Amino acid sequence: MNVILFILGLLLVLLSLLDALWTALWVDGGAGPVTAQITNGVWWVMRKLINSKRNYWLSLAGPLIQTVTVLVWVGLLWVGWVLMFSAEPTSLIYTHTPEPQPSTLSDRIYFVAYTISTMGNGDLYPSRGGWDIIASFTALSGMFLITMVVSFLLSVIGGVTTKQSLASQITGLGNSAEEFMLNVWDGKGFPGLDLQLMSMSTQLATLTEQQLAYPVLHRYHGASSKDDSAPAVAILDDALTILKYGLQQPYCPAPALLKSARETVHTYLKTLASASIYPADHLPPPPDLKPLRQAGIPVVSDEEFKRSLDDLTHRRKLLLGLVERNSFKWPRGTF
Repeated sequence: MNVILFILGLLLVLLSLLDALWTALWVDGGAGPVTAQITNGVWWVMRKLINSKRNYWLSLAGPLIQTVTVLVWVGLLWVGWVLMFSAEPTSLIYTHTPEPQPSTLSDRIYFVAYTISTMGNGDLYPSRGGWDIIASFTALSGMFLITMVVSFLLSVIGGVTTKQSLASQITGLGNSAEEFMLNVWDGKGFPGLDLQLMSMSTQLATLTEQQLAYPVLHRYHGASSKDDSAPAVAILDDALTILKYGLQQPYCPAPALLKSARETVHTYLKTLASASIYPADHLPPPPDLKPLRQAGIPVVSDEEFKRSLDDLTHRRKLLLGLVERNSFKWPRGTF
């Protein structure tokens, strides 16, 4: 038996199964090493090939990454078992011939494909000497991989749904932080804002956990800014900044609620490094208090507000990096 070929095949099988297990079930582990390379590689190629303004085509990146990942898992498992059975010429034999015949390479490829798909053995059967046991593990590995694939796909789809729901909820109140504030102002105060912030914070916290578990969610790119969580989170954070630093004190929301919402955004931003998203080189434009002031919202002076933004430099650069990495412009209102 060719021991080197057998060990090489075993390593490929283990790599496939461990990467699938790591990616699909290890919540705190993020993506497995193979999946992480696939995710970054496919995203890099699509960013190079597709114009940054063609957001519709970039929205295909997430599904494409998932498809390639599953194909690579299956390919590694397939090749690994073929190499292992190729280590011994008589590992598989035909039993429906007058004299049992050893298998060829194409036979072994066929046998492994048939077995890992859990459809049986076909016309080939493992010979004795331990190969029958190995064939049993081949079928088990196929069942295991199918389970991991289903778990991975369903979990990511759930995360994509959360992203779209969050984006719709935030952009439904405005396409910029200024519009957000104008739409929740009723001329006297901000009725219902507390419930809105609690709902958004809950969804964002859920998305944060999902993106920690499945970094591929960062590559699910909305076809428009209304469908993508990146500009939506930027809108939410700028609105929270206005609520904390831009409003006169009697009109600010409950400090505990505001602190909780801002901390949720901060926790979300800490997940970006796992997807190689880093701060931009420059700051985004600050929120404009002028339209709020014209609408009668009691805001502080522009000078005082700008001084408050000095402590948020890194945070706002990271938000801009997130928006630009998703090929969108910083959300600004039209007044």
